[in-house]
Amino acid sequence: MSFNKFTFVQVIKACTNLEALEDGRLGRERLIQVGVSLMSVKISLVDMYAKCWSIEDVRKVFNKMPSQNVVAWTTMILGHVLKWG
Repeated sequence: MSFNKFTFVQVIKACTNLEALEDGRLGRERLIQVGVSLMSVKISLVDMYAKCWSIEDVRKVFNKMPSQNVVAWTTMILGHVLKWG
């Protein structure tokens, strides 16, 4: 089966909606194996981890981004506000 960035973003979004943290972590491991490291995928991971109450994972992904753009910052802030606000 072939995966691309769109597949991973949709899988991560599904995990976010279901608050399926462990499945999301498995998806992230697969991302690393395949070598997908696009900003859109990382932003989806930040969103998922924030909405699944995993602040440690949020920080890991966010801090490993080569640059944090406005979308990344907004996603991180909104994830915190929606869950902890």
